[in-house]
Amino acid sequence: MARDAGVEVLLEGLTFPEAPRWRDGRLWFSDFYSHRVLAVGLDGRSETVATVPARPSGLGWRPDGTLLVVAMLDRTLLELSDGALRKVADLGQLAGGLCNDMVVDAAGRAYVGNFGYDRHAGEAPRETCLIRVDPDGTVVRAADGLMFPNGMVISPDGKTLVVAETYAHRLSAFAIGADGALGGRRLFADLPGSFPDGICLDAEGAVWVADARGHEVSRVLEGGRVAQRIPIGERTVFACMLGGADRRTLFLCTCTGSGPAMAEKTDGKIELVRVAVPGAGRP
Repeated sequence: MARDAGVEVLLEGLTFPEAPRWRDGRLWFSDFYSHRVLAVGLDGRSETVATVPARPSGLGWRPDGTLLVVAMLDRTLLELSDGALRKVADLGQLAGGLCNDMVVDAAGRAYVGNFGYDRHAGEAPRETCLIRVDPDGTVVRAADGLMFPNGMVISPDGKTLVVAETYAHRLSAFAIGADGALGGRRLFADLPGSFPDGICLDAEGAVWVADARGHEVSRVLEGGRVAQRIPIGERTVFACMLGGADRRTLFLCTCTGSGPAMAEKTDGKIELVRVAVPGAGRP
C-alpha cells in the first residue's frame, strides 16, 4: 500500500505509542514498553510526564486538571498529583484481562476498557465489560457483552459514548445518562475485516478509526460508510487524535507490529497529517 504523501513524522524512537490526547498545545500519549507518559509539541520536543512501572495506557483529565492514567498490568486507575502517582481505583475485580484505553467525561467519570482475556498467553477472545470509575473512586460495571472494548469517544453534548470493539470488528454506541449510566446500546458502524483500536471524533460526527491489523486510518460515518482513508505504507496505525490549534491535525500512533517484542525495536512513531474537519468531543 502506497503511503499518503501528506503524512509527516513528528517524533520517533518509541516502543509502542498509544492513547494520544491533545491538551495545552501538546500531544500527550503513553509509550507502553518504556513505561512512560510523554507530551510532545509541534516542534518535536518531548517531555516525560510520568513513569508507570505497570505500563501506562489510557489517559484523561478530571475537571480540575488532574491527569488520570490506566496502569495495564496491575489493572488500576492512577492519578498524577504533585508529581507522584497514586492509586485511585482497583479494576481487577471486573477487568477480564489487561486494562487498556479510557475516556473521561466532563464530570470526571472515567470509562475504562480491558482485553477480557490473556491475549499473549494464547487464550481465545471472550466478552468482557466496560468499567466506570466515578470521581469518588467507586468502580461500576458500566456495560457488558463487549468484545475487547478499546478506544472510546464522547460526543460534544456528553450524551453519547462510542467504543471500538476490536475483535467484534465494530463501533458500538451508548446513551450516557445524567448519572453516567450507559444504556440504549446500538451499532454505530460494522467494520468487517477491520480491527478498530484507537478512535477520535470530528465536528461532523464522523469517527477516525485506527486499524490494528491494517495500514491506514479511516474516517467512518455512523452506519458504516468509510468517507476517507489515509494509507501509511507498511506501518500500522494503532491510535489517532485530532489536535493542533484548529484541531485539524490528525496525529497517528504508528509502529511495525504489536506485543512485548516491540520493546526492543523502538521503531514506534508519532506521525501527523492535516484533515478538513476539526476534532470535537472527548478525549
